Amino acid sequence: MALKATIYKAAVNVADLDRNQFLDASLTLARHPSETEERMMLRLLAWIKYADERLQFTRGLSADEEPELWQLNDHLGIDLWIELGLPDERRIKKACSRSRDVALFTYNSRAAEIWWQQNQSAMGAFANLSIWYLDDGQLTQLREFAARNMTLQATLQEGTIWLSDDRNNLEIHLTAWQQPG
Repeated sequence: MALKATIYKAAVNVADLDRNQFLDASLTLARHPSETEERMMLRLLAWIKYADERLQFTRGLSADEEPELWQLNDHLGIDLWIELGLPDERRIKKACSRSRDVALFTYNSRAAEIWWQQNQSAMGAFANLSIWYLDDGQLTQLREFAARNMTLQATLQEGTIWLSDDRNNLEIHLTAWQQPG
């Protein structure tokens, strides 16, 4: 018998002072049976980082041909492709050729650092790729926000994300391993 996804609901208020973007959104996240709460919350953090009415969660782990999140334009082209984890170069190349912008969120300190050492020069070839790293300590704290029904407030300013709910407050500093350029 196949296990079903666990559904999480998030009411998110985002004030992105860097992009002058203010948004209230009701999001539904399906947590795949093999996905940890930490990874699911990192997906939500990625949505917050790039918050937009058009940014949507995909089938993620259930679909090899789709990213974790994407933002489609009016012509069904992909403006933003967001991946999580430590993908191989072929996957990043595919994403960068199909989308205007690509963001990769890495985590799991030991594995991520080894992956970065092995792939840094190859990733530098992709001019439209951003790579963000979230350390294990912050990821563990982020997991504390996980609940089947979440109400979150996020403020983004000068590279810092302040996240809060009725129980927790967290200041998140994503490390930029690579920026487009």
